[in-house]
Amino acid sequence: MAQESIRPTRLELLRTRRRIVLAKKGLNLLKLKRSALIVEFFNLSKEALQLRGSLQQKIARGYASIRQAEMMEGPTRLESISMLLPEVVPVKVSTKNVMGVKTPRVDAGEYTPVGSAALLDLPTSIMESIHQFQGIYQVVLDIAEKENALRRLLREIEKTKRRASAIENVLIPRLQATVRYIKFRFDELERDAFSMLKTVKRKMEAEEAKASVAAA
Repeated sequence: MAQESIRPTRLELLRTRRRIVLAKKGLNLLKLKRSALIVEFFNLSKEALQLRGSLQQKIARGYASIRQAEMMEGPTRLESISMLLPEVVPVKVSTKNVMGVKTPRVDAGEYTPVGSAALLDLPTSIMESIHQFQGIYQVVLDIAEKENALRRLLREIEKTKRRASAIENVLIPRLQATVRYIKFRFDELERDAFSMLKTVKRKMEAEEAKASVAAA
């Protein structure tokens, strides 16, 4: 706001001071929110890191179990059995609220790899492979959920940081400058009024002196 457009009134001064108080409260809330978001971000980062480590281990065990099943049953039988496995239930994605940020919630549903009577007499080695890759499937979904939430939290942290910076470095200094300007204008008006009173007083004294001389 240009200072020329500011009305140097006491009402405007009160309004500007109230805006400063509100701006400082908003700034504190934004800083608290940013701190909470950062804590949540690092907590999720640790969980995602642990899941990625778990995924590597599960993939290693999964491929080891596949190799074992292939050696015991042969690649042709392994491939023919794989064609009998039911399709994975479609993933359902909803939303959840994390510190005011909407993040996806991935629901894998119920994944039952042995869903028909034809699979009940599977060899143990193949059942073990199915079990291992079922765990991999769930971990991949968990990682996808966590990493998507991390990206959204990071965007919200940056957005909150920019808003707090704008309030702290632009809005509040501008409002404080407005208060100083209004007070400066008040001081000017007070000095002008004082000077005018002194001028009026001198004129009155001069007129009184003339009247006294005329009367004498």
